[in-house]
Amino acid sequence: MFIEPKTPHSDTVWDECELWSRDRIEAFQHEALARQLARVGRTSAHYAKVFDEAGFDPQGFSGAADLKRLPMTRKTDYVAGLAADPPFGTFRAVEARDMARVHFSSGTTSRPAPVLWSHGDLGRWADLYARYLYAQGLRRGDVFHCMFGYSWFVGGLGASLAAHHLGAMVIPGGSVDTKRQVETIVEYRPRAVIGTPSFMAHIAEAAAGMGVDLPAGSVELVMVGGEPGASVPGTRQRIERLWGAKMFDCYGALEAQPIAWDSALQIGPHIAEDFLFVEIVDPETGDDVADGERGVLVLTHLDKEACPLVRWWTGDVVIRDSSPAPDGRTHARLPGGVLGRADDMLIVRGVNLFPSAVEDIVRAHPGTSNEYVLVVRDAMRDPNTGMLRGIGLRVEAAGGADPEGLREALGSVLRDALSVRFEIEVLPPDTLPRTVHKAKRVVQE
Repeated sequence: MFIEPKTPHSDTVWDECELWSRDRIEAFQHEALARQLARVGRTSAHYAKVFDEAGFDPQGFSGAADLKRLPMTRKTDYVAGLAADPPFGTFRAVEARDMARVHFSSGTTSRPAPVLWSHGDLGRWADLYARYLYAQGLRRGDVFHCMFGYSWFVGGLGASLAAHHLGAMVIPGGSVDTKRQVETIVEYRPRAVIGTPSFMAHIAEAAAGMGVDLPAGSVELVMVGGEPGASVPGTRQRIERLWGAKMFDCYGALEAQPIAWDSALQIGPHIAEDFLFVEIVDPETGDDVADGERGVLVLTHLDKEACPLVRWWTGDVVIRDSSPAPDGRTHARLPGGVLGRADDMLIVRGVNLFPSAVEDIVRAHPGTSNEYVLVVRDAMRDPNTGMLRGIGLRVEAAGGADPEGLREALGSVLRDALSVRFEIEVLPPDTLPRTVHKAKRVVQE
């Protein structure tokens, strides 16, 4: 599907809704929620049942607080819906003739799950995605080198569709053949590249090994998604240094594309509040938390047609800031991006530890490579409580660093910053596996 380029609202803003007042955003969301809940209750077998069991009549919707009467929707619910009515499940809310696209989950924790798009969804997706690429600096006529995967994965086709809509020229490189990716960057001189943080770090390593000076090249914008990274200061600093370019966070998920993306200011991804109604909740109680407090992101689609979700539990831990940005954009931001996943959080001697906190320190520390792995070992658990007393960490020495000196220095920094004991293994360069898709940073041994 090719969508014609659109004329943006201004030199800096794609859509005028990015500048709406908070009152206008909330009024829009109220009207959109009323329409969407009424439609979902009619067309989605899953939500028709959920609404009935909760005694929820969408025709009587009076405000966002009414959503609290409904249960969270979790991945287990979605998977159960697929089993109940294969292959597309009970969440489907369009007829077969209106289905235009299906993408699949990675299948890392369960069988790959399909998510549908209608023709209207594809147009909406392209426009939202283009909005964020534009906010980060991509312009019509730029060369855009896409290094997200295209096989099954949602990222590659979504990014390409959006860049076409914006008017850029797209190189659909995918996430394979590292040497050719580097050669393509040298020959075709893209202004912007996009991929996972892990693959961007891997490409930079490979380029250096090939004698290619990326910072002296054409790339000015490095856009990343698929895993935390661009909002982790240590990772951002490292990749910006390796590429000699600005790096931007692009936050989405298969079930909700897109969610929130950086602007050129790099002060936290802006939520697409004309597409999603957002709740930030306490993971234990489900109660709303205030702006500035950590909580789990819960999403409700405002106009998704084919596979709408109501109160979708993302599992992602975030902080919201609803104040206007210095550039005039008013949609709420997520300072620090995704801070971790509620189900990935480790508790070590009573300290809540997210892998992203370790990543920030490791990637900012001199003498380390881009790669690291956290190791959870049963031997490091208290025999009485089963709680972790420490955690393993594998890193690579780089740049001729002394392994023992690196181990001691890094251990000291981690201990002081995180109040956690790490058993650090310093490995030779190129020991840890390089990742071209989503990196696995925590392993059990």
